[in-house]
Amino acid sequence: MHKRASAHVRYLVWAFVLAVLLGLITDLLLPSLLVFFASYSLWMVRQALRLHAWLYPTKKPKEVPESYGLWGDLFEGLYYTQLQNKKARKRLSKMIKRVRNSANALKDAVVMTNEMGQMDWWNEAATRLFGFDDDKDQAQLVTNLVRDPEFKAYFDAKKYDDALEITSPTDPNLIIRIHITLFGKQERLILAQDVTRLHHLEQMRRDFVSNVSHELRTPLTVIRGYLETLIDSEEAPEKWHRALMSMEGQTNRLEAIINDLLVLEKFEAQDRVHAEKEVLIVPLLESVLHDAELFSADNEHQISLDIVSNANIFGVENQLRSAISNIVFNAVKYTPAKGSVVIRWWQDHGGCHLSVTDTGCGFDPIHIPRLTERFYRADPSRNSNTGGSGLGLAIVKHVLINHGANLEVQSGIDQGSTFTCHFPNQRVVVPKD
Repeated sequence: MHKRASAHVRYLVWAFVLAVLLGLITDLLLPSLLVFFASYSLWMVRQALRLHAWLYPTKKPKEVPESYGLWGDLFEGLYYTQLQNKKARKRLSKMIKRVRNSANALKDAVVMTNEMGQMDWWNEAATRLFGFDDDKDQAQLVTNLVRDPEFKAYFDAKKYDDALEITSPTDPNLIIRIHITLFGKQERLILAQDVTRLHHLEQMRRDFVSNVSHELRTPLTVIRGYLETLIDSEEAPEKWHRALMSMEGQTNRLEAIINDLLVLEKFEAQDRVHAEKEVLIVPLLESVLHDAELFSADNEHQISLDIVSNANIFGVENQLRSAISNIVFNAVKYTPAKGSVVIRWWQDHGGCHLSVTDTGCGFDPIHIPRLTERFYRADPSRNSNTGGSGLGLAIVKHVLINHGANLEVQSGIDQGSTFTCHFPNQRVVVPKD
């Protein structure tokens, strides 16, 4: 106990003892005790009123009251607590101001909402990109201010693994990419970035590739026609035959690259031609197997099909056929003659899965992260020998993205390779008996 409090108790005890002695001496014990308790009560009330007047001043704040004993400790303790609180509030205010200034300096929009979706705070970039009003929009529902059906569905779904791109409410020429993060008790932190320039650059790239690919097809058709004429002509010198066959092979390869580029651009744009429906996987795999056997020709590959599930996939058939064909044909291409290729289709709690395993030469796993890049070569010499375009796995990647699936690759040098496509349960369709 503090010294002042201890002294206060001692004085109180001594005063009580004196009151009792005085009452016994004068034979007025009860009146003496009543006077003691009344005096002490009045003194306590006076100290309480002084405390109230100090804590809740009507005019200018008063200095801390002077007192002694227990009340002196109480006044002093409250005074130092007030000082500490003022310092803490000042530090917190400076920190909040610094955080707000730094957030306002960002070019990306930042919006904080509570669990109901009401806006608590936003920075200046959010005002610019979304058109929020600092005076009127506080505590308003963000979905009432950003009136975009896609945004509302994205906001309410609470599945924020992927970003959302919408046009800005303030300018239809601006494209905004939105990321949302949940924190606390279902509160949300909304980050929005202006990706208009990136979107325009990507569109320019697509237009360039598409235009160049289409422009190259006409001269290639002419070149192919003349080459076929010269090859079939009996008047062409024999010494030209080898050169003409090589030119025809390179022309075929260039045409394959152009066709793959056009297919890839179509799939990257998620052009599903409104054809999403249940795709019958077993007949599709049997068709790809037949084509792979024809592609193998005299190499006598052992190509087998292992169907464990009769489940189908909801998607676009031509895209799925393109992706599966690319994986299977790659396996056939890079597997030596009389090697084996196994195509397997099965289902588990995670969805449906398609794997293609070959006994080819394989490759170093260091290449796996980049295999789906355009024109990437795990072994440059292999593509020149097989005539590949270097775009097959890029096509596979974008088809799987369009179907919410992902690609897993396992390989090793001289150990063969396994390419597995994982389709989520949302895409699986189980036929009714």
